[in-house]
Amino acid sequence: MRRAAILSASGIVLLSPHAWAARSLDATNKRRLIVVFLRGAVDGLNVVVPHGEPAYYDARPTIAIGRTGADGGLVDLDGHFGLHPALAPLESQWRDGTLAFVHACGSPDPTRSHFDAQDFMESGTPGIKSTQDGWLNRTLAAIPGTHGPTEALSLGPTLPRILSGKAPVANIALGRAAERPMPMDRPVIEAAFDRLYAGNDSISRAYRDGREARMRLMSELAGGMAQANGGAPSPQGFSDDTDRLARLIGRDPTIRVAFMALGGWDTHVSEGAANGQLAGHLKPLGEGLASLAKQLGPSYQDTVILVISEFGRTMHENGNGGTDHGHGNVMWVMGGPVKGGKVYGKWPGVSPGSLYQERDLAITTDFREPIAAVLRSHLQFSDAQIDRVFPGRPRSSGNVDGLIKV
Repeated sequence: MRRAAILSASGIVLLSPHAWAARSLDATNKRRLIVVFLRGAVDGLNVVVPHGEPAYYDARPTIAIGRTGADGGLVDLDGHFGLHPALAPLESQWRDGTLAFVHACGSPDPTRSHFDAQDFMESGTPGIKSTQDGWLNRTLAAIPGTHGPTEALSLGPTLPRILSGKAPVANIALGRAAERPMPMDRPVIEAAFDRLYAGNDSISRAYRDGREARMRLMSELAGGMAQANGGAPSPQGFSDDTDRLARLIGRDPTIRVAFMALGGWDTHVSEGAANGQLAGHLKPLGEGLASLAKQLGPSYQDTVILVISEFGRTMHENGNGGTDHGHGNVMWVMGGPVKGGKVYGKWPGVSPGSLYQERDLAITTDFREPIAAVLRSHLQFSDAQIDRVFPGRPRSSGNVDGLIKV
């Protein structure tokens, strides 16, 4: 009870012991943003591969992705860059122009600490540890109008830094746990809490908002699940969660923001090339994103999906067949409003003289710049609104001009 009261008083609606989400009441504006965070620093050089540069193959004798046509070869994108073969399910999005990448992108802060780098990327203020809220929560707060308890959905076990803040947030667990009943769902306990929080004080109102949000989301999940599964249990995995998210969006067009995080990207050992640890993680990720695009149906045209990670990995493979903490990385931008089929950014190259600190892909595009482009052209934010989301953001470099259709 104490934890629920504290969370409710801080503007966070508790929907399960370890889950949360947020949404706008304006159902006429269907534009939405989904953020997927790859925690652990994914190897962007093996996700979007600079196969046009011999230096890439020189630096990675055992983990480089083979050229097009080779066994386990990459999916060629534009003659210079190619896609990891495990991400082949996303080739259709690239070809239809709804998938783009921003390479040599990342945080200007030089830290190689997962904790600090993730914190800066979620707060949106690199190098400043005193920021209290996350940039996705500030995005919610900048959207005009009244905000309800289910305006944005977070799928995951804990409250993420990126959505901490004053705007109300709700949470749903991942996998099968999303539909498991809570102790609060027992009629006796529910009735007791209803009597306890029957007043008009802020905590009582927050409690009732949370109960309403949970009942609404659980009802939407149950109805959609019955139709989709035909009585069969759904499999575990990322596709299961993206399908669940798509069903919720289909039933509730007022959902504006969604967030989920995936771990397992810290590939210091046995990273592999076309097969191996990285490929084993990329395959369900690609399948899940492709399924999300399909299951969203017409809503895909109003949705932008960002895939981000705290930093990249070293250019050279290490002695354990893996890569260590790096700097520059690749951001994924996907959805109907995206002007895709292109790798954006100013490419610095991966020759020895062009590497950051002689070891990493250099950063030429601040991660806030493509997100600001999404906020401006997709969510139709003014410069003043974007400045509230990213205070102290850098001036535009022009590296992502045209990323979002106007």
